[in-house]
Amino acid sequence: MPRKTRMFVPDVPSHVVSRGNNRNACFYTDGDYFFYLQCLSEACHKHRVSVHAYVLMTNHVHLLLTPESEDGIPCVMQSIGRRYVQYINKTYNRSGTLWEGRYKASLVDAENYLLACYRYIELNPVRASIVRHPADYRWSSYGVNAGIKPGKQLVAHEVYQRLGSDEKSRYQAYRALFSVDLEKSLLQGIQRATTFSMPLGGRDFQVQIEKVVGRKLGHARRGRPMKIKCE
Repeated sequence: MPRKTRMFVPDVPSHVVSRGNNRNACFYTDGDYFFYLQCLSEACHKHRVSVHAYVLMTNHVHLLLTPESEDGIPCVMQSIGRRYVQYINKTYNRSGTLWEGRYKASLVDAENYLLACYRYIELNPVRASIVRHPADYRWSSYGVNAGIKPGKQLVAHEVYQRLGSDEKSRYQAYRALFSVDLEKSLLQGIQRATTFSMPLGGRDFQVQIEKVVGRKLGHARRGRPMKIKCE
């Protein structure tokens, strides 16, 4: 069966989505969320991947990541998948898969869509009617990006840094972004890009990615993708 080949390009951010098998829960207690974030932090440090935004929902995860190398994100996700599943199975005396097949990943045109992805990710609990404001949800990066709480795990992307000339003005500008809802067309575009593991951006961005990866976009290769060996 044809399958979309996930694309990763050094220094280009990606929106990554992992879902629980059959949409079942992958987090049960606070300790589970803490351990996942620990796995994420350690794997990203080891494989030189920057974390810009995240949200851990009950049955799925969204991450906004920028790798230094092409295999950075695959190695991070492989490490998290191995460690976290082992932890869950041991903690809850279960066996079998936890995640729903392959994670999804979409390259992001940083200049035009990166801040929209920040908002899309951190507004997930609001769209799910869990909280009224992203600041009220504990398991997302909003508090750190908005300057409400400290955090060492996140790396501010260059586009985020341009929001203000200093830390205070950046925080204020970032919080202001959340006073307006994402446009429906933008919301659907982000969802479509991750669903089909396609780049999120205009035609110029897609052409740029095609040159880097050496093939036209929109066509699935047959068979399983080549395995990446991670140390």
